[in-house]
Amino acid sequence: MSSSTELRRVALVGASSLRGKELKQLLEERNFPAGDIRLVDDEAVGTLTEAGGEATFIRALEEDTFDGVHFAFFAGDPAFTTRAWPLAHKAGATVIDLSGALNEVPTAIPWIPSLDAVLRPPRPIAGKLFWSPGAAAQMACTVAAALAAYEPMRLVLIFFQPVSERGQAGIDELESQTVNLLSFQPAPQELYDAQVAFNLLPRFGAASRERLDDVRLSLARDVDRYLSGRVPRPAIQMIQAPVFYASAFTGYAEFAAPYRLEELQQALARAGVRLCAGDEPPLCNVSVAGESQIMIAPVEPDPLFPNGCWFWGAADNLRVAAANATAIAEKLLSNAETRN
Repeated sequence: MSSSTELRRVALVGASSLRGKELKQLLEERNFPAGDIRLVDDEAVGTLTEAGGEATFIRALEEDTFDGVHFAFFAGDPAFTTRAWPLAHKAGATVIDLSGALNEVPTAIPWIPSLDAVLRPPRPIAGKLFWSPGAAAQMACTVAAALAAYEPMRLVLIFFQPVSERGQAGIDELESQTVNLLSFQPAPQELYDAQVAFNLLPRFGAASRERLDDVRLSLARDVDRYLSGRVPRPAIQMIQAPVFYASAFTGYAEFAAPYRLEELQQALARAGVRLCAGDEPPLCNVSVAGESQIMIAPVEPDPLFPNGCWFWGAADNLRVAAANATAIAEKLLSNAETRN
C-alpha cells in the first residue's frame, strides 16, 4: 500500500453489483488513498449511499464521468463495462477491470500481484489498462505456478461455482428455489432453467442465457492467457454448486518422481496461498467468508498412485476478486513512488 498522502479520485463502475459493493468496502478497509469515490452504474441510479464515510449517490454514466479520475474500477455487468471503459481510458484514467469484459482486449494487461514472487507478469507492467482475473482463474494460476518447479505430468482442477457468480439474480433464484422446494412448491427457473437448489449441475437448462460449458471455456482461456506458456496449464472442469458464495475446487497432481508434501505446501505458501492446519475445522465455503486469500487444506497423497496427490481449496469469490483489483492499484502507486 502506498504511503503517499496524495489523494486520488476513484470511479467505481458497477457500484450496485455484488463485486462493486465488495470492492468499495475493501478500498475503505485498506485505507486506499481515495479523496473522492464516484459510484457509477446503469442500475439503481440515484440511490443514496455512502463512500469513505461521506454521503453520496449512484450516478449514471455520462461523458464527463471520468474527468480527473485516477483509477477507474469496473466491477459490474461485462456489457456495461464494454460500453464504459473507453470513456475512462480516453479521459486518462487507469482502468482496472474485474468484470471480465477486458479479458480478450489485447492491450489489457492481466495481473495477479500475489504471484509476482514466483511468476513474472506475462508482459511488462506499463500502461493504463489492466484486467484482474476472477477468483477461479486466480486459484488455477496460483496452483499451476506453485507446482511448476516440480514438473507435474498432469494437473487437473474441478471447480464448484457459487450462484453469486451470476450476481444478485443468481442468489435470488437459489433462495427462491430452496424456499419453494422445502414448501413442496414448484421451483422458479428463470435464470438457470434447471434446479440448482439441493443439486449439482454439469450444465444449465436449454433456455438459460448462459451455458456452463461457456463458463468453463472462458475460465480455461483466462488461465491460459495469464500463464501465457510460462508454466504448463491445468485441465479444468466446472460444476455448478448449490451454494451462495465462495468458489471451491478439488485438484489432482501427479509427478514423474516422488515428492515431499512439505515442499509442495511450502511452494503453495510462496505463491500467496494460506495453508490450513490439519487440526483446524474443515475448509469450506463458510470458513473462507471475508478472507482475501486463497485457502488450501493440507495436501493429501493418493492412496494408490505413489506420485499423486490431492488438493482441496476455496476462496471468497467476491472478496478475492476485489482484493486482486485493489492490489493492482496499490502496486501501481508503490511503483510510481519508487520511480520518483
